[in-house]
Amino acid sequence: MLEIKDLYVGYYRDLNILQNVTLTAESGKITTILGANGVGKSTMLKAIYGFLTPNDGEILLDGESILGVPTYERINKGLAYIPQQPGLFRWMSVEENLMVGAWTFRRDRKRIQRKLEENYERFPILYDKRKQMTGELSGGQQRMVEIGRTLMTDPKVILVDEPTAGLAKLLSEEVYQMLVDLRDDDGLTILLVDQEIREALKIADYVYVLELGRNKFEGPAEDFQDLEKAFWVGG
Repeated sequence: MLEIKDLYVGYYRDLNILQNVTLTAESGKITTILGANGVGKSTMLKAIYGFLTPNDGEILLDGESILGVPTYERINKGLAYIPQQPGLFRWMSVEENLMVGAWTFRRDRKRIQRKLEENYERFPILYDKRKQMTGELSGGQQRMVEIGRTLMTDPKVILVDEPTAGLAKLLSEEVYQMLVDLRDDDGLTILLVDQEIREALKIADYVYVLELGRNKFEGPAEDFQDLEKAFWVGG
């Protein structure tokens, strides 16, 4: 479980984008954060992952504070992050990109091979294309590689930022299904930031809405199925 308590975060010490934000991502659930552009959704993920240092508040992973813990140690504790902009090496093969995710245990060849096999079982098409340059894949297949690389570290909690940005509708549906499978089949905890309100609500278990960097309201996803209300909130 991931918990955020009374969080204040900004890119400058005296200018907080997030102000007194509190959030809980329950284990084995998809928790979605909605809100207009600029309210601090991506900023929250960066703070959780260690890219930004909060000015105040607390971040707990399974009840343990991770404030001050370097990002690489947060990875070892089971935290993973899939950013909005793909971070793949397009000139490297699919398998080489997957192996980048094993950097923290790069000397453990047996573990690397086991994790590769798990990824190929989960995404059979990646096995077929394992020697192909990643830049030659479709957008949806590249997202598979990115998710697969993330899974190499055996994460418990995955932070996902705008997973379908720039993808066609059909490919977007594939990506959302991947997230559902990670929750349902692997029991992973997912904290999702998304602008695709309709699709995010379809897969979410619980929803938080931010406005001007603060909690506005929250509730189970079924409470947000009135799309007119949802789009009013998002805008």
